Amino acid sequence: MLRTALPDLVRIQEPVRARLDELDEVMRRLVVDEFELIDEVNDYLLLKRGKLFRPTLLLLCNEIGGKPSREALLLAAVVEAVHLATLVHDDAVDHSALRRGMPTVNSVWGHQTAIIMGDYLYSRSVMEMTRLQRVDVIKVLADAANAMTIGEMRQLAMHDALSFSEDDYYRLISAKTASLMSATCELGSMVGDLRYRDRLKAFGYALGMAFQIADDILDYTGAEDVTGKPSGQDLREHKVTLPLIVALRDFDQEQRLAVNALFADPEPDDDLITRVVEATHRCGGITHAKGKAREFANRALAAIADLPESPAATALAEAVGYTIGRRK
Repeated sequence: MLRTALPDLVRIQEPVRARLDELDEVMRRLVVDEFELIDEVNDYLLLKRGKLFRPTLLLLCNEIGGKPSREALLLAAVVEAVHLATLVHDDAVDHSALRRGMPTVNSVWGHQTAIIMGDYLYSRSVMEMTRLQRVDVIKVLADAANAMTIGEMRQLAMHDALSFSEDDYYRLISAKTASLMSATCELGSMVGDLRYRDRLKAFGYALGMAFQIADDILDYTGAEDVTGKPSGQDLREHKVTLPLIVALRDFDQEQRLAVNALFADPEPDDDLITRVVEATHRCGGITHAKGKAREFANRALAAIADLPESPAATALAEAVGYTIGRRK
């Protein structure tokens, strides 16, 4: 079961701090180009990038078994570049103005530039991976990228978002989030100790599922200064996530009318969003989603229960608590 204390990311990163300190330079080498606009956008992305959670996981998994490698640092940079590419594309598709409290690439440079920059980050990632001359490594990341793309297409193809089922939701986040998290942990072991590959792959998948559910809960509970996006932003973009899917089953007629009005309005106002958020709370959507996040978190812990004791193994376990304990 999960510990009650909530670890912070700084402590989780401690076993690989020295390697993470090298990552900035590796990232800059990975995305450098001689074309001025690409360099300008890349500099901006590196300035506004997140907490390096995925590179941290990859490097921690690479430490399991005591066989850390230099190749892992390159793969950590590649995984972060792929993650950045998905964020750039997501923001462009959703017409999002902010990401982590800063203007998105599409809001600064336009949607065409954002899409092309996402493509550039993907292509640079593939180019860098070929340096390892390992088809098995490339295949793992290619499979994850393919799953993420299919997940995005499934979401775009939905004609009635409010008919989205709980199983549909799990299928979507499996593709969009858990696939990359799983690949991240698997890649760390593939250039480390292969004996732990399957366990770390399973760990990454379950962690990714818990991570996305927790993230979707924050949209109903978080504040803009913490999450980097306004509370209710998913609703504003007409995205149906687990809390609403569950709560809809118990909505009364007035609550149902409110959610129908929200999804019929291209630009719903804050009052309407607040009404739906409050109804979702009252009808148990948040409580149910938190329970599901804990289920996946405990699956992640079970997958690494028999790893050899080490600071990296402890950090992986603490990463589970961090994932579902992020505050609103």
